[in-house]
Amino acid sequence: MSDRTGFTSLRPRGLNFDSFPMRLFTKGNARQWNPADIDLSQDARDVAAMTDDERWWTCALAAQFMAGEESVTQDLQPFLGAMAAEGRLADEMYLTQFVYEEAKHTEAFRRWFDAVGLTDDLHPYIAGNEHYLQIFTEELPGSLQALAQDPSPRNQIRASVTYNHIVEGTLALTGYFSWQKICASRGILPGMQKIIKHIGDDERRHMAWGTFTCRRHVAADDALWDAVDERMQELLVPAMGVVTGTFDASDSPPPFAIDMNEMAEYAMDKLGRRLGAIESARGADLRVIDVDASPEALEERFHAEDSAELVAAG
Repeated sequence: MSDRTGFTSLRPRGLNFDSFPMRLFTKGNARQWNPADIDLSQDARDVAAMTDDERWWTCALAAQFMAGEESVTQDLQPFLGAMAAEGRLADEMYLTQFVYEEAKHTEAFRRWFDAVGLTDDLHPYIAGNEHYLQIFTEELPGSLQALAQDPSPRNQIRASVTYNHIVEGTLALTGYFSWQKICASRGILPGMQKIIKHIGDDERRHMAWGTFTCRRHVAADDALWDAVDERMQELLVPAMGVVTGTFDASDSPPPFAIDMNEMAEYAMDKLGRRLGAIESARGADLRVIDVDASPEALEERFHAEDSAELVAAG
């Protein structure tokens, strides 16, 4: 039975539209896109014209993205429950949008595979990457599902670092760097380029929320800063293993001028770069944190820097 005794939205000033989660929710509402609207016909022709090695690398990258998007769609639910346990309706509202967007990302990649004619079992593209499987079948679901039994601030931090800062903030961004090598540098896969652009727009909001969530917990309890650093250290090796694992799984030199050392250096550069923003919240006023838009501004600055780096790489 429900123990609900009232409704947040019915209370005086029930929703603070200036709070950071509501800002993200409103911004997301204005940036809707439909995977079914993206024309993938040229992508099908481009994939058909690839060599076997080019096709394998392209599909391995797409398969890793698609399985990752599906994982989060399924695993994120306990974070909504954790926000409900805290009575944070605005965060719940934003996370419903968050899950919807992850489901849409999964749809977009599946539509891409279907459009280019790859409808057989795609598990072989990820099966050889043990670190990928560790992250997406153990670390990600484990850290998020732990919230169902214990939605404590420490567990929220561990879940956020795993997803927002390792999966999105490191692995996905490094994946975008790979897509730049494959797509933009060769003038191919225009549909995939649109998909990646839309996903990147969504995930900047996701990462900003993760930074915000860690900031408010660290502001409330300084000892929780150690939980942020601890989780980053635990996932450093497997995260880098995901990046290098695709190279290890291939018997041929990588196409598209993809270089393992360059990718590894790019990933290392992304690891932990939001830690300063989280650490700066130590001792801060929680009322200020709740309306502070700096995590969003930080993501936009990172995006501008990454875009310049991707153009230079192309």
